[in-house]
Amino acid sequence: MVNNSKAGQLRIIGGSWRGRKIDFVTELGVRPTPDRIRETLFNWLQTSIADARCLDLFSGSGALGFEALSRGASEVVMVEQSVAVTRQLRVNATLLKTDGAQIEQCNADNYLQRAAQPFDIIFLDPPFETGNLEHYCSQLESNGWLAPHAQIYMERAKGSPTPPLPADWRLHREKQSGKVCYALAARNH
Repeated sequence: MVNNSKAGQLRIIGGSWRGRKIDFVTELGVRPTPDRIRETLFNWLQTSIADARCLDLFSGSGALGFEALSRGASEVVMVEQSVAVTRQLRVNATLLKTDGAQIEQCNADNYLQRAAQPFDIIFLDPPFETGNLEHYCSQLESNGWLAPHAQIYMERAKGSPTPPLPADWRLHREKQSGKVCYALAARNH
């Protein structure tokens, strides 16, 4: 089998690993959240990231998960279906000497069929072409994956509609940058 994956590199922008560079596999659908968007997102989360349990459902490059760990999250479960991408996530966790990253090589839908363990913060950044944000929001809510006051970060292609949110969620913040629309929702339990 020929590996057509190329390596990319991203920089962790804040926290204990600030300035550290990590490699990522540039497979189709893997698009690291840009520095500017990550800076805004973690400003939004600054009062709740410390000691948070996080789920990075479409981990890809690991930009959001490793950034969360760098800024004090206690645990980040990174779910990624690609074998090559998962392998690189594990390499990066070893290089960063973190035991806070739990890396699962699994399809997101299959992962959400497991027994739920509630998370404080969810990073929901599926490939833009799938357009499945509504489906995953519904699965997270109905299957017990969210802590009472969970926050859910969502990315989608600019120009695509905001997905209908579960009844107990409210849209807290939303912005656009380049080709990306990103938002933070909060659960009202």
